[in-house]
Amino acid sequence: MHWATLVDVDALAVALGDPGLRLVDARFALMDPAAGRQAYLQSHLPGAAHADLNEDLSDLSHRDLGRHPLPDDAAFARKLGEWGIGPEHQVVVYDAGDGSMAAARLWWMLRLLGHRRVAVLDGGFAAWRARGLPETAEPGGIIPLPAYPARFDARLIADADEVRRRLDQDSGWLFDARAPERFRGDVEPIDLVAGHVPGAINRPFGANLREGRFKSSSELHAELAPMLAGRRPDDLVLMCGSGVTACHLLLAFEHAGLSGARVYAGSWSGWITDPSRPVERTAS
Repeated sequence: MHWATLVDVDALAVALGDPGLRLVDARFALMDPAAGRQAYLQSHLPGAAHADLNEDLSDLSHRDLGRHPLPDDAAFARKLGEWGIGPEHQVVVYDAGDGSMAAARLWWMLRLLGHRRVAVLDGGFAAWRARGLPETAEPGGIIPLPAYPARFDARLIADADEVRRRLDQDSGWLFDARAPERFRGDVEPIDLVAGHVPGAINRPFGANLREGRFKSSSELHAELAPMLAGRRPDDLVLMCGSGVTACHLLLAFEHAGLSGARVYAGSWSGWITDPSRPVERTAS
């Protein structure tokens, strides 16, 4: 096993039970934060731990950094140890379906620690269940380990100061993964201000999918590469509403072979905490 972006249900089913495999269930619903944990308790992949977006993959005390600020890396490292994850393991993360809530977020956070053998289950729990593959409501029987021996690589995380410094650059370096109507500012059902960072390009994360699964690497490359307008992938910054679906867009870039983009962790909800930061709205 050496999966670093996506893995399909058939490949994972063959590897199920391998002592080097670790599974994490990251199902979450923004409008019902308890739903993911409840779904996990009802049924999950055998041996899977559960990761909660709000409690395990964020630190909600940092309100000035958006709706889902990154947690302290030492706390996250301890949580990985509780899930029995060490540097030697192949990790597979899944959520209810397309990876956006919140499998790709955990995938990115492990990569921030330098862990490369981590992949998202393409199609998630829905694809697994559709194939009639094993499920259980039993606890995972996880054997805890010491805290994961690494810290976040801050060079891989963009912040508001960097985004603001680069606003005078030609567009093509900042991508926003939100739905088009939220990006334009037609509606804003979650955050207090509608619109987007001036100069950002909208690439809704759903555009990377077909019927709940990622498009092929070649198809994504054909769609994404021209959007770079000659820039190198490592010049890109990706954002969304709160730094969650931006990770899904990063996964799409990586799956397409366009490696090196970084995520603006605070994203739109962090950007608008400072009223001096410019906001743009565009006509539908």
